[in-house]
This record gives sequence, C-alpha cells and structure tokens, in this order.
Amino acid sequence: MSQPFVLGVNYWPRRKAMYWWSQFDATEVQEEFAIIRDLGLTLVRIFLLWEDWQPAPDTVSPRAMENLATVCDIAAAYGLGLDVTFFTGHMSGPNWIPAWMLDEKRPFPPHVRQIISQQKPVYCGYRNPFTDPLVLDAAEHLLDTVVANFHTHPAIAMWNLGNEPDLVAIPPNPATGRAWTRRMVNRIRTHDPHHPITFGLHVDSLVTDNHLRVHDIFAEVDTAVMHGYPMYADWATSPLDPDFVPYLCALTTALSGKPTLMEEFGGCTNTPGQPSHTWHWHNYYGRSHQQFMAAEEDLADYLTQVLPRLVNVGALGAVLWCFADYTPTLHHRPPCDQSRHERHFGLVRPDGTLKPHASRLRQFAASNPVVQPARHQITLDITPEEYYAAPLTHARRLYQQFRQQL
Repeated sequence: MSQPFVLGVNYWPRRKAMYWWSQFDATEVQEEFAIIRDLGLTLVRIFLLWEDWQPAPDTVSPRAMENLATVCDIAAAYGLGLDVTFFTGHMSGPNWIPAWMLDEKRPFPPHVRQIISQQKPVYCGYRNPFTDPLVLDAAEHLLDTVVANFHTHPAIAMWNLGNEPDLVAIPPNPATGRAWTRRMVNRIRTHDPHHPITFGLHVDSLVTDNHLRVHDIFAEVDTAVMHGYPMYADWATSPLDPDFVPYLCALTTALSGKPTLMEEFGGCTNTPGQPSHTWHWHNYYGRSHQQFMAAEEDLADYLTQVLPRLVNVGALGAVLWCFADYTPTLHHRPPCDQSRHERHFGLVRPDGTLKPHASRLRQFAASNPVVQPARHQITLDITPEEYYAAPLTHARRLYQQFRQQL
C-alpha cells in the first residue's frame, strides 16, 4: 500500500504567537485547526515552549497539560496528527529560556540573538542543556510527564526532541550530541515503544559542524527531518530557488541513510499586492537587518515548484512554516518587534484569509500525493566524517552536482 506524502504546517495561533500556552484559547485552536483541515493537511507541528511548560526543574505545568489535552482532542476531531516538539527553546529569533536555567555568571552566548524569560528580555547566559545535570534531569522529567500521559492519544503522530537546538546551545563534541539524543530517545521509549521520534535539525547541521551531525543524530531517532530556506543561503541560485529545499532532503538522506521529512520551509511575504522586495531595518543587535520578502504570487509559484520536487527526491512529506501571519497586536512584542519578517510567514493573513500559496498547497493535497522512490538523489563520494571536515564546501559542491543531474 502506498505511503501518503505527508502535508502539514508548523503552528502558532495568529493572535497569540509564542504566548499561546500562557493565553490559551480553545475556541481559537478549534477555528484554526478547521482551516488546516480544510486545506487538506494532516500534520500539525506544535511546540511546548519550555518556560511555559516547566516553571521549575521538577514541575510540569498542570495547566499546560490540560491545554495540551484540549489541543489533542481538537486535532483528533479534525483528523489531524500532532508533531509534538519538546524543549522549545529557540523560536523565531529569540531563545525562550526558563528562569531556572538562567545563570548570571555566564556571559550572553555569542551565537544567540535574544533571550526571553518570563516574557521579557534578559541579558545573561544559561545552562547548557546538553551537559548540565540539572537540565538533563529536568528534560527527562518533562518527557516522562508528557509522554506517559499522551502516548495513547490518537492525535499523537510523533515526538520531536527540539527545534533547531544548536541555536540554543552547542554540545561540546559530536559524541555528546549523539549521547544526549540517545538518552532522550530511551526515556521516551520507556513509555511509548510505538510512535516515531525525530529531532528538528536545520540547515546549520549540514553546513557547519555544530556537533549535531545528521548521520549521528538520525541514527538514534526514527525519522530524519530538515529545515531550510533558500533566501538565507548565499549559495542558493535565488531567494526562491526551487531546487534548494529538495536538495537539502536529498543530502540529509545521503548522510543519514533514511528518507527525510522536510519539516520546515516556506517564506515570508510582502504587503498584499506588492512585488517581491528586500526590506531593510535596524534591530536590537545594533546593526541593520535585511530580509527578502516575496510577493504573495511569487511565493505561491515557488511552492508549486518545490512540492513535486520533494516527491521526486523521495521525501516523506512537506511541513510549511508557518500557519499564520501574526496580528498587529503582537507587533510590539518579541519576536515580532525586532524580527519584523516573522510577522509575515503565514499561510493565512492576520484576518484569517488564505494567501495564494495556501490555495496551491490545498490543490496539491487534493492530488493525494504518495511517497515515491527517489528519482533524483545524491551518492556521497566521501564518508560522513570526511564531509564534516568541511561541510559548507561539500554542501556547495554536491549542490552543483545535484543540479547538473536534474
């Protein structure tokens, strides 16, 4: 029997964004999951914002647990599966860190853009979740509590160990990154031997050695995933290069030996009716920022090209970032205040109307795509260890070869 090509979306409510769990509204979730269902999607990736879920190392919020039960019930009623992402962590620019993880003696991490704790910016460092004993025990407590309570719920589709975790912290070496993953997988398996487990790595794990190497990490989990955007890579052929995202899946599969789910991709759009344009502004980093903003129709054309290309590389599915543009009431709060483009990544506009690429996604879903044997693939001419000696160089080189074969 053919395996369906999964189509889904990363979800934050358009009126709440990262303040969803602290301002939970079941009616809002029901309305928005209905839109997702009506687009023909079957998977919703949700994020357990760490500081909302674990107010103390040994405490999981009862309110958050009750709200997750509601989300699961709504998802099941609409025939939607949930990709439940723990330890969030990094999200849309800032890192959202529980107060108990902060450490005033540690400097502000140089690779971190902004730290939010208790919904306010803070200016100190924090414990490394890959190595700190307190955080390791707390992470296992969160997994124990959530997985034990929800693993039998019909809405659970998969468990996810994080979102672009290297943007929160980097393990001291690849062995530590792999050992952490194995430890967390084993903890989930004590409660749930059935649901697939993944770990939300992004393109940095393909172009840098951040000690979360895809062949190591995906050897420990069930499903390989990748996140990527051509507008953030100067080696893509254009900001809307339709081969870039499928290539990332093909490369991840070549390194890991497993078919890959494109778990996060998409683009932000310019004002409706306006052409593609690069925005410029000054942000809290003390420097200027620029961001490619696609015309709505241009992003729709991009998606129309990418989706069948993902099928052609043998991908398991495509999960768009993200469900909605955020309402203006959120524009003065992180992440929207400094990262202005984060306001405009949605399939739907702030008023809930569909953007053109949402309609294209619905059309593709209506074709009932299935997972196919890869027509375009990458055969590595080096070992994964050799690849990580110069990952960006090899990623660029292999992309040129990949495109020449199309």
